[in-house]
Amino acid sequence: MQCKAVQLELLVRRRPREVIILLITVFLFLSPFSLPRTSYNAPVNTAYSNPIQSTDWSRFAYVQYATTTDYLCNSVMIFEALTRLKSKAERLLMYPAYYPVDENSIQGQLLRKARDEYGVNLMPVQLHGRETEDETWAYSYTKLLAFNQTQYDRVLSLDSDATLLQPMDELFLLPSSPVAMPRAYWFNTTDLRLSSQVMLVQPSAFEFDRIMKSVDIAGPSTYDMDIMNNLYKGNALILPHRPYDLLTGEFRREDHSLYMGNSLEQWDPSVVLEEAKYIHFSDWPILKPWFQTSEETIEAQQPTCNTNTTTGEEICRARNLWREFYSEFVKRRKV
Repeated sequence: MQCKAVQLELLVRRRPREVIILLITVFLFLSPFSLPRTSYNAPVNTAYSNPIQSTDWSRFAYVQYATTTDYLCNSVMIFEALTRLKSKAERLLMYPAYYPVDENSIQGQLLRKARDEYGVNLMPVQLHGRETEDETWAYSYTKLLAFNQTQYDRVLSLDSDATLLQPMDELFLLPSSPVAMPRAYWFNTTDLRLSSQVMLVQPSAFEFDRIMKSVDIAGPSTYDMDIMNNLYKGNALILPHRPYDLLTGEFRREDHSLYMGNSLEQWDPSVVLEEAKYIHFSDWPILKPWFQTSEETIEAQQPTCNTNTTTGEEICRARNLWREFYSEFVKRRKV
């Protein structure tokens, strides 16, 4: 109290204007109704808050492999989509070493287009395959050369007979694992099966050697997906097939519980498409979209329409989307 009395005495000795200013200052400082003090906010460490922006993307690459001219064209379409969608990782194309880059062939034009317009790193390779009746799968083991691309920390292999709707850059930042793959959800079995349509690969000499030994002893009915399941089913990192691996054939199904992951969630084709990042053309007996399926087969196999029980209106959203997948691919391929 004595200290406060001395302070007041000193105040009244000052000039009136100074006294008023000091009194207001003391009141604001001591008053319980004074404004709250602004708390100190430490600067944000962007290395932790936004790893996408702080990542060295030269360490990662989307990888494609082409064994025929058709699939080379499809790969260029994937690279075009990655460029249009502003993906940050690099791009790598493994192609037959006998394709001439600098000649005016269709293969040369496509390779130069990938390199010059979409920034693709070209890598000529020897094709790896086996004897099989279906030419589509004859050299599918070439895909497994992704494990030998040790110039990168990680590569993301995507089958090219597909449409890429959104970039997948975030997958490169997943925890370390020799490979990450989605479940092959369309198999109605309790046994885990992995899909090789999408593979996040951590290249290494050790893993590549294991794979090549498996390729050497593989039989004519052993596919690349079989090799990957035999080697990695027990220790692969599992990617969610929603949204990373959707089949076009899913839109023709009556029961969508395998894709949805449960029997309770309602199938809405528009919502499913909005969340999907990658749609793979797998629709037998519908042919791949660069081949011509007869209209009779399309009519017989296309998704069915539903009827609104209240209004009686026919709802064909799944059918319309499904047909659009094919028509859009064909149009984009011509361009």
